[in-house]
Amino acid sequence: MIILTGRSPAGEPVRVTVRDGAISAVERQEHDDPAWLLPGLVDLQVNGYQGYDLNSDEVDADVVTNLVEVKRQHGVTAFCPTLITAEEGKLVSALAVIRKVRAADPDMATAMPCVHVEGPHISPAPGARGAHDPDLMRPPSTAEFDRWQAASGGIVGIVTIAPELPGAVRYTRELAGRGVIVSLGHCDATAEQISAAVDAGARLSTHLGNGAAQLLPRHPNHLWAQLADDRLSASFIADGHHLPADTFTVMTRAKGVEHSILVSDSAALAGLPPGDYETPVGGRVTVDEVGRLVLTGSNLLAGSGRSLLHCLAWVVRHTEVGLAPAVQMASSNPARLLGLAGRHGLVPGAPADLVVAHEDSAGAITVQRTLVAGRTVYQS
Repeated sequence: MIILTGRSPAGEPVRVTVRDGAISAVERQEHDDPAWLLPGLVDLQVNGYQGYDLNSDEVDADVVTNLVEVKRQHGVTAFCPTLITAEEGKLVSALAVIRKVRAADPDMATAMPCVHVEGPHISPAPGARGAHDPDLMRPPSTAEFDRWQAASGGIVGIVTIAPELPGAVRYTRELAGRGVIVSLGHCDATAEQISAAVDAGARLSTHLGNGAAQLLPRHPNHLWAQLADDRLSASFIADGHHLPADTFTVMTRAKGVEHSILVSDSAALAGLPPGDYETPVGGRVTVDEVGRLVLTGSNLLAGSGRSLLHCLAWVVRHTEVGLAPAVQMASSNPARLLGLAGRHGLVPGAPADLVVAHEDSAGAITVQRTLVAGRTVYQS
């Protein structure tokens, strides 16, 4: 049995009892412990962190397992390894490595419930393509998807596409029928094309507000269409660089807390010291003094340099969203989308995927302890 004390996301002093890997009781109890007790964070979009790169040419089992361990240091108990636009052979190779790691260790399978493939079926238009290589983009193909699933053992669970591409609606309908989450992103679509994709089964918007042209028609445009459709949940990169605080506030008001999800979109250079780095997919990337990642010599963002925990803290510090709804956006909402609702939450009966964290006077949140199914997997 394990007893944890701290404050719930709602700010209440609580005592949490863990038995046999599950939460057996959550009781309000007066105490002086200032720690936060949070459910484990769930990140739908992780490309890498602290030098571990899922999109490198040399990705191997050590890269994948080390990435799991690093993410746990930042309170993430489950995440979707994310592969971006690349040649099919490279995608298949990376998927096979992730499959091997998951098959060898049930703990790794729990940590990585599915894979997110972001591209190559996205728009090559400037702005919309972001830092993805337009020369490697191609129309959606169910035959290629089948090869991804064969290599991965069927664990590709999220695919980001541009809904305006030829065959996108048919592709969306096919994948949705198989239970795959089709997400709309990196697109240059019309409002009608967004609606057609949602009618076909698309369920998510990938980092809404980013991966879009610098200039859009005032109205209609694809951002309004995605914000207005309650059938779509939306993920947001709340790292302080991808979205201004007022934009994030308005977008999450439009979607509502229930349909808003925080993601890190962390790149391999996230968490590394400032400087210029050479990357296998983005070319030369600069990490600046505030942790922002840009293509060297430009202001074009090259992924996020922050963890999901940092994004959560930024939301609490810079917007009117409180800790409890921010935690919901970073934990139970993505867990529910992935079908993991029973695994995440500060409620009796849920597996004890928990984070003990400390908030300093500046509002930064650091992890003291991370537990998965009641087992300590990280302690500072």
